Amino acid sequence: MKRLIPLLLLPTMAVAADIDVEQRINRLEQELIDLKQELASSKAKQAEEKKLEQQVKAAELEAEQDSNDGIRVGGAVRFQYSYEDYNEGNRDRNGDVDFDVFRLDLNGEIGDVVLSAQYRWYQYMNVVHHAWVGYNLTPTWQVQAGVTQVPFGNLDYNSHSFFFSSNYYVGLEDDYDAGVSFIGKWDNHDLRLAYFITDEMGSIDGYVSNRSDRYSYDVVGIRPTGEGIYDDISQAIAEHNSLAARYSYQWGNTELGGSLQYGDLRDASSSVGTRQAWALHSKTQIDRWNLQLQYTGYEYEMDNAATRLAVGAYHFFDTIPSEAELVSANLAYQLPVKWGPVTSLTFYNDYSQMFNKSGDLTEDTVMNVLGVAVSAGGLYTYIDLVSAKNHPFIGGTMAGNTDDWNSRVNINLGYYF
Repeated sequence: MKRLIPLLLLPTMAVAADIDVEQRINRLEQELIDLKQELASSKAKQAEEKKLEQQVKAAELEAEQDSNDGIRVGGAVRFQYSYEDYNEGNRDRNGDVDFDVFRLDLNGEIGDVVLSAQYRWYQYMNVVHHAWVGYNLTPTWQVQAGVTQVPFGNLDYNSHSFFFSSNYYVGLEDDYDAGVSFIGKWDNHDLRLAYFITDEMGSIDGYVSNRSDRYSYDVVGIRPTGEGIYDDISQAIAEHNSLAARYSYQWGNTELGGSLQYGDLRDASSSVGTRQAWALHSKTQIDRWNLQLQYTGYEYEMDNAATRLAVGAYHFFDTIPSEAELVSANLAYQLPVKWGPVTSLTFYNDYSQMFNKSGDLTEDTVMNVLGVAVSAGGLYTYIDLVSAKNHPFIGGTMAGNTDDWNSRVNINLGYYF
């Protein structure tokens, strides 16, 4: 009987064993299902995270593009005090205070197309300073089309003072014309090539009421014998089909360069002469010191052999010799300070001289500007003592032939925004 009991229990134990195996299989199958679900959930989570990362990167890129795209609005308002020893009325009043200019600046880019423009309102005229659109052809080359700066001499200015150098008054500093410029900068090289079809006012038949209402100087007429230096022009001409090239190389702390210009001069129907100019120039920055040097020559070869030409700017006509040479030497020192809102003082002395004038002009044109520029927040103030002979705005003209010296104390205060 004892031997029979185990035999009776065998079927029961087999059933129990089968149940146990089946439960294990079911449990393993459930664990496999749970594992597959967890794995699928993990993959979905990874995909979702990757999608979110892509969305974040796209948003960041869009934000960066948005921050770069757009046009920024700026400008300036300037006032001026002047005391002129050559002007009796001004001396009697102990100088004059005048509104100088309000200007509006637009700068920026939309869709990789660059815009830069500036318009100025004076009491006596309204003018375009410059207005061009540009595009970066490569990382090193940009093209600009419109009223853009003529690449010539030390840039952006061959001066530190409010009065520029004498080059400005013959159209060879901070000059703007209508055309296209190519600007290349790589390593230590700076190469600029430009073609200008007309001056900034559309040549001799431009849609303007007064051809002397312009910011930068250009030749606008021939001065026949007997016509006054400041008279309205009787024989109008204009610049046309001009080429300009400028190259400079940065050698340590000094930029060395050369510039060339060549172009046609036309009246209303035909060519009346040609013009050419050249310059050798350098800029050196050593710590807080800045030195600018430039030697310039220009010549207008007129078919009628005229030796005097009319130029226009700032709502009046002046006269220049058709041929001359110029030298300039400018030295500046910038001193950081902490005087309330004043953060820097830039002391400078700018000297320029015109010589070898055409015709019977034997006396040189000379200008020396001793001054300081004061920077305080949005305020930028030029304080200048100008000593000159045969110079515009200092009691003379570039075509003057006197040995008399004049002086002017000038304070130009501008708020820039």
